[in-house]
Amino acid sequence: MKKFIVDMHTHSAFSHDGRAELKDMLATAQKMGVAFYGVSEHHDFDVQLDLIVNEDLRARLQAQAGEAYFHTARHLQEDYEGVMNVAVGAEFGFSDDESVKARYLAEYEKFRPDYVINSVHTMDGKDFAYFQFDGDKKTVYSAYLSLIRRSLDAPYPYDIVGHIGYAARYVSFENVDFDLDEFGEQLDDIFRTVIAKGKILEVNTASKQLKQRSIPDKPLLKRYYELGGRKICFGSDAHFPERIADKWEETIAALKEIGFTYLTLPFRGEEIQIEI
Repeated sequence: MKKFIVDMHTHSAFSHDGRAELKDMLATAQKMGVAFYGVSEHHDFDVQLDLIVNEDLRARLQAQAGEAYFHTARHLQEDYEGVMNVAVGAEFGFSDDESVKARYLAEYEKFRPDYVINSVHTMDGKDFAYFQFDGDKKTVYSAYLSLIRRSLDAPYPYDIVGHIGYAARYVSFENVDFDLDEFGEQLDDIFRTVIAKGKILEVNTASKQLKQRSIPDKPLLKRYYELGGRKICFGSDAHFPERIADKWEETIAALKEIGFTYLTLPFRGEEIQIEI
């Protein structure tokens, strides 16, 4: 059977932390035989810029995505027509701040991305990647999961719920796992809401230094399945060409072992099911 590779979560230099030009990311994906490639540049309106001490990082956060990204990506999408399916998407952060929510809605209405990943990266305007949070694991993780739950009620359209467990990449706790025994009630609420709203849960393979191979990890994916969740998609979260579709085969094998039989890919309000 021909391998049908898809990757719905990738970044390029249009994101503040991307390391390669978008054209190079697409060229690499095409050479790899990727059949469906989603570009999902960061829109980090939830980051409180005045808290960012590094001036270069602050400037990159201000300059990312927007007009230049969508203009370039749409042209490349046309260039790859008939060669590789390219979806021009966006990764939106989340904040309780109503003005931030309004900015995300305005961005969506202006550029109409083919799909949106809804991801929580920050609490109180501080990204886990750049800040450490006070408190023990229970306090920090409970607050993080509560924010994810509120993000599911975002007043703008989104398709995919991104990398639940993102915080684990950066915290300094001895045990960084989101144990079901400890956080099962909150996670069940999140998973049931994802299912009830008809959203797609992302399996993100940018687990970095973690022992787990994906975010969420296998026990959480199994719990999502037990609760009735079937909509799932693959995202490498690649920020440079070498990571495109990273851990594809092992992730698909793990999903099949749990019981999943297909991936769900969003595109312009429709959903495409890909058998695995």
